[in-house]
Parts: sequence; structure tokens; C-alpha cells
Amino acid sequence: MTLMLSVPLTLSNFSCYSPVCIDSSHFIMSLAAEAFVSQIAEDQILLSDCASSLAVQAYLRMCNLPVQVSYRPNAEYMSPSGKVPFVHVGNQVVSELGPIVQFTKAKGHSLSDGLDDVQRAEMKAYMELVNNMLLTAELYIQWCDDNTAAEISRPRYSSPYSWPLNHILAYQKQWEVRRKMTAVGWAGKNLEQVYEDVSQCCQALSQRLGTQPYFFNKQPTELDALVFGHLFTILTTRLTSDELSEKVKSYSNLLAFCRRIEQSYFEDSQAGSSSRGYSKGPSLF
Repeated sequence: MTLMLSVPLTLSNFSCYSPVCIDSSHFIMSLAAEAFVSQIAEDQILLSDCASSLAVQAYLRMCNLPVQVSYRPNAEYMSPSGKVPFVHVGNQVVSELGPIVQFTKAKGHSLSDGLDDVQRAEMKAYMELVNNMLLTAELYIQWCDDNTAAEISRPRYSSPYSWPLNHILAYQKQWEVRRKMTAVGWAGKNLEQVYEDVSQCCQALSQRLGTQPYFFNKQPTELDALVFGHLFTILTTRLTSDELSEKVKSYSNLLAFCRRIEQSYFEDSQAGSSSRGYSKGPSLF
């Protein structure tokens, strides 16, 4: 049977930044077969989708589920939630990291079974922090900052489509995100306030991580995968300004954390890869 994990086109380093497809003939029994990750085309994916896709790929690798990448320009429209990535196994379709974690757990693969109830509640709280702060900041910068929207987001998002559909879809997406910013109380913010929110989030993550290799001692959990996906993508994606990545670079233990996960779970797949799109390169250093 086929497990498809989908994401939009990438502007970052890892091939996982796009729709993801995981092929596993023994998935129901072991979930340990090879996973084929499909992404939306390389020149299409934006920062937030890159981060979400990398988080899922990191999680699957931490579960010892190997991943290969294929490309899907319409992954967003294939997803049941309209968000990437998603997994497709038989007649089951699951999108986004949280539900994918629950899905793999039901198949016998979990990274957080060793946590007690207090630790599990703390892990979920930090995951909410990342989603509410970092993901929202990424969306804001992509679509609410006029320079970024005009120079990067609209051209990349609309790149697979011809005129006039390309303009219609890009402005529709921008309108949707701006409406979401209004709903969550971010519409009145300026860029400096958004950068400060990112800095505060990174400070909280840095304090929780401390000198540990992972957020909960020596073994990674889905929180580590989520944080890595967002921080690594921020660090390795070119935007119209470096201010976002500079906020992350202020925390040396978070940089070491990203490098540790990159070395442990991704460097075997970096051989022969090259820098693409708006990526700064295949690694942090």
C-alpha cells in the first residue's frame, strides 16, 4: 500500500519541502518501510510549508522511517485540510504533524511513550507555542509584509500556473492569510513586533532546552521535530531581510540543536544535493 505525504514546492535545502509520498507495502504492520516524500515543485513552496514539511520528515526519520522525495505542485489541493504535508495510506488520508503523529502511534511508532503525564502536557504546551508564534510569524512575513509578498510569496506560490489563474490564486491565498491574521489578533502588528514575538518564543525554547541534547533529555520527541523544522527552515531560507534568522542565531544552544538533528538524521541524504531556490545552502555551517 502507498503512504503519501504531501507538501508544497520548496525554497529550502531538504528535498522534503514539498508534497510527501511515502510508499510502504508493509505500513499497516510495521510502518518501517521506505517512505517517498512528494513535494510541491522546488520553486513554489514557501517558508511556512517548508517548515511544516521538514518537521514531518524529521519526525519520520526519528521514527526510523526512511524517506524519499517526489514533487507534487498541487499537494495543497490534495490535502483534506488544505494544508501540507499529508499522508495517504490505502483509503486513509492524514494531514499535518499532530494527526500524523497520532496515526503513526496507532501503528506502533511513537517518540513520546517514555514521557510521564506532566512531561507530555509540557511537550504539548511547547508545541502550541511553536505553532502559535513561529508558524503565525512565518505566515505574517510571507503574506502581510508587502515587500516579501511581492518579491517572493506571490511569484513563488503562483509559479505553476498561467495567467490569469496565477494572479487569482496568489491574491486569494494572501487574502486568506490576512483574514487569519485578523482572527488571531495579528493584523495590527508591524514587522518589529512580529520579530519580537519570534525572539520571545526562541528565548522560551532556549531556556527549556538548556544544555540537553533534546527537549526531554537524550531522546527526541515530536517537539524536537517540530522545533527543528521551523528553526532550520528560518535559518536556511533567504527572505528580503535577515532579521528573522538573526533572532534565532541569538541562541547558541538552538543553533547547536539544529545542527545536531541535521547531522543525526539528514546528512546521509545530503550527498549529491545542491542548493536550490532561495536556500542558503545544504547545511547550517
